Amino acid sequence: MNKITFTLNHQEVTLTLDPSMRLLDVLREHLHLTGPKEGCGEGECGACSVLVNGRVVNSCCMPLANVAGQQVITIEVFAKTKRYQVLKEAFHEEGGSQCGICTPGMIMAAESLLNTNPHPSDEEIRIGLSGNLCRCTGYNMIIKAVKLAASMGVGLW
Repeated sequence: MNKITFTLNHQEVTLTLDPSMRLLDVLREHLHLTGPKEGCGEGECGACSVLVNGRVVNSCCMPLANVAGQQVITIEVFAKTKRYQVLKEAFHEEGGSQCGICTPGMIMAAESLLNTNPHPSDEEIRIGLSGNLCRCTGYNMIIKAVKLAASMGVGLW
């Protein structure tokens, strides 16, 4: 057991846990944040996506030790921002979320993409979302939603 300190949703957190634990398990089981979902457990589906220092990562593949001293943002706190509201509205308007399983991860990936590239092309959106799987939409509606959010713009976008 080691003490690991990091910033989670804008608050410093210190935990005494096995540093090899998956960040996903720590978030869900120890910190009761259920926005990141267990999907594949292999970093292929993106259901567990969080932002670490503004970049989207699969929390199911990230050992707790790797977030020491880092800033982690989950969908729970991101959902309180104007940027989230723009993405949510765009996903709703374009039909980008159907069953909802992939939506939190898609939203986090879209935020990461738009934060670094406020006006991405369709191909750049595909690449930016490539770590997230959706079984319902066929992706075209999600790509349209991200383009719509980019056109609506917020903050750094």
